[in-house]
Amino acid sequence: MEETKRTDKDILSKGIRIMIICLFLMFSGPTALHIAFSNKEKPLYIPLIILGILLCLGAIITLFKGIQTIMDSLFGKKNK
Repeated sequence: MEETKRTDKDILSKGIRIMIICLFLMFSGPTALHIAFSNKEKPLYIPLIILGILLCLGAIITLFKGIQTIMDSLFGKKNK
């Protein structure tokens, strides 16, 4: 008998939470970079650029992790 594939709702909710974090990072990273580039003469110029770049990289990483988690919930994990 063939087993019916169902969506794992716990993993799906974890993936959606990761995507919400990604959404926050997608807005805060470019905002920090914009603030840094509009105030080049301020003493916090370099730390804001570093923070903005780290937030943007975090957004990219959490985007891929969130999509992977949602795909795992829909199709099941691959057994190696």
